[in-house]
Amino acid sequence: MKQTTARLLTVLSAALVATQLHAATLITKFATDPLTAGWQVYGDTNLFTWDSVNENLAVTWDSSQTNSYFHYPLGTTLTRSNGFLLAFDLTITNMPVIGGFPIAVGLLNITNATATNFLRGTGADSPNLAEFDYYLDPFFGPSIDGTIADSANQFTFAYGNDPLDFGTTYRVVLTHLPGAALLTGQILTNGQSYKRLLSSFASTNFTDFQLNTLAVPSYSDVNGYGLSVLAHGTVDNLILASPLPVETLTALAPGEVSFASDTNWVYTLEASTNLLSWSAAAPTTPGNGTNLVLQATNAPVDAAFFRVRADLP
Repeated sequence: MKQTTARLLTVLSAALVATQLHAATLITKFATDPLTAGWQVYGDTNLFTWDSVNENLAVTWDSSQTNSYFHYPLGTTLTRSNGFLLAFDLTITNMPVIGGFPIAVGLLNITNATATNFLRGTGADSPNLAEFDYYLDPFFGPSIDGTIADSANQFTFAYGNDPLDFGTTYRVVLTHLPGAALLTGQILTNGQSYKRLLSSFASTNFTDFQLNTLAVPSYSDVNGYGLSVLAHGTVDNLILASPLPVETLTALAPGEVSFASDTNWVYTLEASTNLLSWSAAAPTTPGNGTNLVLQATNAPVDAAFFRVRADLP
């Protein structure tokens, strides 16, 4: 049986009023056939294979094929006003064609994405996306992006210019705060931070987006200005949570916070004196589906910063 590590979310304390959280958390570990659990395939079915032995999804990102999606309908629509978190394990086995075209995992609008004029490679005909992208460009080098496209094809993205090594499993975590025009992102290996997506670009005309589907896309490069990609790898331990496991914190007293919790998660109050090194300041506590209070019992003697970490048990 696979073990899932999920060091997923950090929220620094703020004097904000917490409201009751009615959260939905989708967890797909690929331990059983996902096609029997609501997942669907659009386009080239040969690009996506459930590996029953390794319990993951084997993916071929092949831009020479038509737009294809291994996807799950959310049954609701996420917009800019919604907070959400997307996390998954990604292993790229090889990438024999590196023509500056992205491989991706994320959220989309299935009506837009299956339209005949949807062209991810042009950047002007692919509205309503919130996704992780990895580019390995032979001229400009690698780029790890957290990308959002609004309904009018205006893009924003946070990025880092770092390579993803073939054969290494990375934990990708993307977070969208309610109302934000950008995703924040973190890439981990073996539970340790590899890259935070700190650089960003945001369109000044960015408006709103409509997302109704979780997907592993293989985008087509047809009419995409000659860009291309061919890559093989796996996606595993996929999590989508909306609202966020922690959205706002209320500071009740020094070392004591209150927030709306989710029963799918467990929470740990952490403390730091320098915002770099963090340690548990109280025992891990399961969410109760309503306001949860955490009180530091092992806080630094001097002044300290506090945050709440949310993990899946």
